[in-house]
Amino acid sequence: MKDPAIVGRSIYLRPVERGDADEFQTWMNDQEVVRNLLIHRPMTRDDEMRFAERATSGGDPSEAIFSIVRRRGDLLIGTTGLHGIDWRRRSACFGIDIGRKEEWGKGFGTEATSLMVEYAFRTLNLNRVWLTVYEFNDRGRGAYERVGFRREATLRQDSYRDGRFWDVHHMGILRPEWERAQRKKKS
Repeated sequence: MKDPAIVGRSIYLRPVERGDADEFQTWMNDQEVVRNLLIHRPMTRDDEMRFAERATSGGDPSEAIFSIVRRRGDLLIGTTGLHGIDWRRRSACFGIDIGRKEEWGKGFGTEATSLMVEYAFRTLNLNRVWLTVYEFNDRGRGAYERVGFRREATLRQDSYRDGRFWDVHHMGILRPEWERAQRKKKS
C-alpha cells in the first residue's frame, strides 16, 4: 500500500496524486464510465491536472477527495469524495467513480462508499451525507442502499442523457441511522 489514508478489506483510499491525472482523463472520456456522472463534455489532461492539483493542495476545506486503490496489485481503480462540506450544518455531498470498468461489480464501490460514510461521521463529525443518483443507475443505487442511504426525494425528469429525460433521486444517510446500523452489525 502506498500512502493509505483509510484502509478497507479489499481497497484503500489514499490522497490523489498528480500522476493520477492521466488515468482520470482516460476514464472521464469513456462514455460508459461517465454515464452515471455529472460530466457532459470531454475532459482534457489539463482539466484532470487541475482536478488533481485541487485535490492535492488541501486548500479547500469543503472537499475531501481520495483515490480508490485495489489492495491486491495496488491498482488505482477510481475516485471518491465528500464535496460541498458545510461545517455549520455538518453535511456533505458524496460522490464516487469506479473508472476502471473491469473492476465493476466486485463490491469495491460499496466498500468505498462505506469507508467514506464512516470517515464523514467518525473523523469529520458530520451529521448528514447526501448524494444524487440517476434512476437508471441500479448498481449505484443498490450500493448506496446497502450502506444505509435512503431515498429522500425524486426530481422528475431532471437530467437529460441518452436522448431522453431521466428522474434523479436524492438519497441521504444521517449519523444516528448509521450508528444504529453499526450497533446491529456488532450484536
